[in-house]
Parts: sequence; structure tokens; C-alpha cells
Amino acid sequence: MFESISSKLESIARKITGSGIMSEKNLEDSLKEIRMSLLEADVNYRVVKEFTEKVRQKAIGSEVLKSLSPGQQFVKIMHAELTDFLGSSEAPLNLAKKPSLILLAGLQGSGKTTTAGKLARYLIKEKGLQKVLLVAADTYRPAAKEQLQKLAAASGSVFFTEQHNDAVRICRSAIEKLENEYFDAAIFDTAGRLHMDEAMLGELKNIKSLAEFSEILLVADSMLGQESVNIAKGFNEALGITGLILTKTDGDARGGAALSMKYAANVAIKFTGTGEKLEKLERFHPDRMASRILGMGDVVTLVEKVQKNISAEQAKKAEEKIRKATFNFDDFLEQLRSMQNLGPIEDIFKMLPGASKMGLNNIQLDPKQLKHTEAMILSMTPRERNHPEIIDERRRRRIAKGSGTTPEKVSRMLKQFNQAKKLMKQMGKRRRGPFPGFPGIPGGPGF
Repeated sequence: MFESISSKLESIARKITGSGIMSEKNLEDSLKEIRMSLLEADVNYRVVKEFTEKVRQKAIGSEVLKSLSPGQQFVKIMHAELTDFLGSSEAPLNLAKKPSLILLAGLQGSGKTTTAGKLARYLIKEKGLQKVLLVAADTYRPAAKEQLQKLAAASGSVFFTEQHNDAVRICRSAIEKLENEYFDAAIFDTAGRLHMDEAMLGELKNIKSLAEFSEILLVADSMLGQESVNIAKGFNEALGITGLILTKTDGDARGGAALSMKYAANVAIKFTGTGEKLEKLERFHPDRMASRILGMGDVVTLVEKVQKNISAEQAKKAEEKIRKATFNFDDFLEQLRSMQNLGPIEDIFKMLPGASKMGLNNIQLDPKQLKHTEAMILSMTPRERNHPEIIDERRRRRIAKGSGTTPEKVSRMLKQFNQAKKLMKQMGKRRRGPFPGFPGIPGGPGF
């Protein structure tokens, strides 16, 4: 989502950091470049004006011009202000009250229904809640109720609706159900429109008046652009929203909506939707996102992903094999599958500090290639996986035939494996990090 902002601000940061001295003119020129970069990324002009003015005041106030490393000091100020604009600190969901009532609002097409399913899964899988009710109160969009029913089944939550078109009545009945049965939380999926109108806002106000909601979350498309400010203001004035969920952040959105809506509504961004699948909902960390935007990477999130998908026992086992140079194709297959659980490899590369300098931020890897590699390994005999050096031309042809590839691709894969094995052996000799086993990354699965 933030690639447009990130590529430009990172370039500006590198230019400033590489400068030995910094004059007032250099400072103003840099601020002008930042201003243009943010405007091009669809950040609202009021937000741009306030952001650059704060950076300028801090830069002058902290005597950046007299600093021994003015560039680094300036980038530090940019990071702090960007973090502040994105929300200062992570804002968790308010789940203190039982049941916790969560109302989702937003325009049509913003992804509310899918987000309701994702949020239900998050509450059950990540927060450990036992019973979550999903309430289908979108009576306008065709098949909205059916879609939410399927999502409820997939997320392990309980589905509720009624067969009429009065959304307020459906929500009232749901609240009565909550009074008579035990639930930890309830998520209300409401109707949207193509644009804000009195009918939609009136319906949402009536639903809000039925009970005390723990959270009223605005679900917003991250590709909204300049219109995002008016939408955030309109919903906030009508409902008093408590947070934002940005959807479709895995697309080619410029990222301006995140900064603009946070500024306009003055509420925290709580989650981002990073794909269609139920697990593709991520908590929003302002400081980590600021680091990503400025090209500093996001190792903390990467380590969390590794910890969630790869056990400490797996990591330790892989590290020992790397150190002893006994890493074989069975180990490689296990690590390949573990890596796939972390998400797209190109997204993992982007979390590494200095990824753009190494040319990793624009790498596009075809998932089919990983499947081909897996097929080639599975076409090997146990002895071949343990001793790849025995694979001759005849064996290559058999492996190629069994995996639906070519002998040339098998040869290329064998060569890359041997190169990687040498690299891992070298990196395995380096000082151990806090999570052993992931060469080049402090904590991971070994490859």
C-alpha cells in the first residue's frame, strides 16, 4: 500500500543521510520534495502541510543544521513525525465488556462483510474468545447474508440474521439473543452505499442507539484517495467512530488514505486487510509502518511471523544441520513449506532493513516456481534427497519426468541448492541472533 510514498521518501532519506553538511536551503529543498511525494501519493493537502511544517520546526529546533550527522538526525525526526501521524502506538480492540459489541460501518464495496469474517477469526484464533456472533444486517446488497453465513462457518463463529429487510429489527433481535445466551463478542455487519447519504447514516444511528457498542469501526478502502478525508469526517460526525480498518492494502493503493483518514477522524488505525483469505488481517503498528515507509525494514513483524509459523524446535534443528553441513533436500522441502506459510516471499524481503539497496524490494517470485521445486524434490528417492551428489543425467531425466519439468530445470535447481548450502554453511558460522537458524535475519527457519 505504501510503496508509492516509501520509494520516494526512502530516496529523499538516503540523499539527506549521505550529505555531510546541511544548509537551510537543503532543508527547504528536502521538505519540498517530501511535500510533493506525499501529494502524489494522494495524501490530503492539509495533512501534507501540517506534517511538513512539524518536521521543519523539529529540524530547526533540534539544531539539525549544526549536527555532526544532520542527515541521520533529519531522518530520525521524519520517522518520529510519521509514526505520530500514523497513530503513535498500537491501539488494541476494546474487549473489556462481555459481550463486546463491534459495529462495522463503511461505504459499499469497502469490504465490510469479508472484514467481519476476518475479525471473527481474529477474535477466536488470536484472542482466544470462545463464542462470537456474526450479525448480518446488510439488507440491501444481494447475497450479503449468504456471504456472511459462509464466513461464519469458516471462522468458527455463530451466524445470525432474520428473513426481512429491516436492519434495525435484525440488530435488536441479535441484542436480545446476546441477553439470553452467552457470547464473548458480536460483530454487526451493516449496509453501505456508493456514497454517504442520510438514509444510510440514519440507519446506522438507529442501530447504534440500540446498545452500548465497545467499538464502532469504519471499514475503508485504502484506494479512496483525496475523498478519504470527507468520508472519515462524515462517519465520525454521525457515529463517533472508535477506529479504522483499512482494506485492500495488498493492492496498488498509494497509501495516502491511511495518513489522511487518521488525521481527519483522529482515531487509530486498528487493522489492515492484506488479502482475501480470512487470516489476511493484520494489526496495525504505526512505528513499524513508519520504518517500512522510510526503508528501515520491519524485522519485528518478520520475527513474529516466524515465531507463529515455525517452532523453536524446527529452527534449532535447522540451525544445527546448517552448522554441521548436513542440510539435505528433506530439510530444504520442510523449510520451503515453512517459508510459504509466512506469506509471499517478496513481502518477506520488504521487511528486511535496506531491502531496496539490495534490490530485494521489487523482486517478484512466481508461486508456481516454488511448486515446481517442491515437485522435483518429491520426485527424488530418499537416497537422492540425502545424497544429491549421486544425481546423474539418467536420474535428472527421471526426476524431470516425475515432476513435469525438464532436465535443465532439475540441473538448475541442484546448482542453486548447492550454492545455497555453501552460503548457509558460511552464515551458520556467524554469531547467533535472538532466534537462531535464519541466515541474514535475526530469527528464522534456516533457509
